[in-house]
Amino acid sequence: MGTHKKEANSKKNVNTGASLSNVTKTKGVNFYRDAKKVRQLAVLKSGRATRDAKGNIIKEAVYQSKLPSGTMARVEPNRRWFENTRVVGQKELDAFRTAINTKMNDPYSFVLRTKQLPLGLVQDLPTQARMHLLEADPFDNTFGPKAQRKRPKLGASDMNELAELASKNLEGYESDKDQALPQEATAGIEMSNPIFAKGQSKRIWNELYKVIDSSDVIVHVLDARDPLGTRCYNVERHLKKEARHKQLVFVLNKCDLVPTWVTEKWKKHLEREYPTVAFHANINNPFGKSALINLFRQFSKLHSDKKQISIGFVGYPNTGKSSIINTLKQKKVCNVAPIPGETRCWQYVALMKRIYLIDCPGVVYGTNNDSETDIILKGVVRVENVENTDEHIPTVLNRVRKEYMAKTYGLVDWTDHVDFLSQIAIKSGKLLKGGEPDVLSISKMVLNDWVRGRIPFYTLPPTDTQIEEPEERQKGPREVQQRMKNIRVTADFLPNDMRGPSTTDEVEFVPEEDKQDEEEDPAANWEKVFGKTDDSSSLDGACFLMVDDESDEDSAENDDSKDQESSESESEEEPAEMQSEDEETVKHKKAPRMTTNKTKATNYYTTANVKNKNKNKKVEKVGKKVKRTPNFKTFPRKK
Repeated sequence: MGTHKKEANSKKNVNTGASLSNVTKTKGVNFYRDAKKVRQLAVLKSGRATRDAKGNIIKEAVYQSKLPSGTMARVEPNRRWFENTRVVGQKELDAFRTAINTKMNDPYSFVLRTKQLPLGLVQDLPTQARMHLLEADPFDNTFGPKAQRKRPKLGASDMNELAELASKNLEGYESDKDQALPQEATAGIEMSNPIFAKGQSKRIWNELYKVIDSSDVIVHVLDARDPLGTRCYNVERHLKKEARHKQLVFVLNKCDLVPTWVTEKWKKHLEREYPTVAFHANINNPFGKSALINLFRQFSKLHSDKKQISIGFVGYPNTGKSSIINTLKQKKVCNVAPIPGETRCWQYVALMKRIYLIDCPGVVYGTNNDSETDIILKGVVRVENVENTDEHIPTVLNRVRKEYMAKTYGLVDWTDHVDFLSQIAIKSGKLLKGGEPDVLSISKMVLNDWVRGRIPFYTLPPTDTQIEEPEERQKGPREVQQRMKNIRVTADFLPNDMRGPSTTDEVEFVPEEDKQDEEEDPAANWEKVFGKTDDSSSLDGACFLMVDDESDEDSAENDDSKDQESSESESEEEPAEMQSEDEETVKHKKAPRMTTNKTKATNYYTTANVKNKNKNKKVEKVGKKVKRTPNFKTFPRKK
């Protein structure tokens, strides 16, 4: 008989409901409906009331009232609905008011539990100027039985008094402070090209306010070469007035383009108002990255009631906001370019699980004091789109020392800016027809070098001694601690500019890291406990110069062998009386470098010239030994 295909086993019904342990039988279970389906239908039917054949309600629904419609309902007389949830007395409110008023203007103090504090009762509304009506006219003269109707009091009774009053008011009049005048009348500088209004459009300001509204912490990025010129005071006023619960932090970016002492002074100057961090945006070798991340973690702890916090980066164009985000992420997440206007809209970037970063396009706060040259030198406008760029070169020559311009472009001397540009054009071969120098292209090149930091330049902070830190801030070091000595200055400054002026020793901008380094020096602590050790164990000779290790080892071995041979020959010639003096002098000398007897591993490719690649390679001498003369005298054998 042939074999037939077996019939597949019937699968068990997967949708059968699991039987409950406390229910033995569910009403309505039959061949067509299992227990799970019955329970689902019961849930659907539970929202409707049960009615009889006439339509009268026999059983109410789950949340249906038994009272007929239209009857007045009342709240249950329960303590939960009528007792106060939280009670605050006047003494507590006074304590809160005094505490908040003292800490209101301190950027280093924050209110941790804002939800439990009745800020509407604590914060007093700004009082308006009181009208002194009773001093001008007493109450009895206006109301009461002796009331008298008088003429309104005028400042002048005739034309002569009116002219005198007008002349007095004209003496103290300042047109700059007159808010009644339109803005065009007070504008001292008229822009010849609408390109200088870049960064002030409504779209960009909308992007800025989106970032401010979405952020818990605002990071204001400043250019270390000109921090006050790239500072947007409008953002600070908006945060103080509309968003006092948001924290503001200054970041001094591009600190590698200025000397270290300049960065240190600016940091001390700006720390009086807000926390300040010096930063160098570089994915491979950054500075200030750990300090900024630690600061963000502290802010995340302050906002512990939130699942995550958002940190927005704002500032002028081309100050390095996107570069800072790329440095913190250690990879390219935002498009960057050394020209303004690369970031078009805001962008969310996740730094950690609880910290998010927001990139914002550069915003320019236009002022009447900024000229076209100031706008170009701040990096707000792309130089390629500017006409007559040679007109802005005299300002560059006035701001930068002549030695730096001569060193950057390889010149000796020049008479004016035209001669300066002509010499560079002739040297670089930028000539027009007839051999005339191309001044416009060279001027654009110089302005691009200025914006990209190739020309050494810095500004000093204002020396204002009137600003004093409050007593509470003087108790503990609240500023961000950073090692300024680790900044790698890439700009080619002169030695006197790198050291700073002689008056820097008297200024109070001395870093506190030096004191901490002396306290935390392990060698110093070792000497206190165990006494002084040899100089060979100290790290004073360590330096950051890159030296060939192979040449050092060979030279060290040769020096050791020569010193040993010379010392042994001298010890044999000199008498025993002079050895004590030599021993005293030898003690002060530095001990020879330690060498090892272990041989280094070698293989075929260390010596072989494979494909002519190791042609000029220096081969180390393995197992080199030094001949040493014995200290004892040899006597001939007796025959």
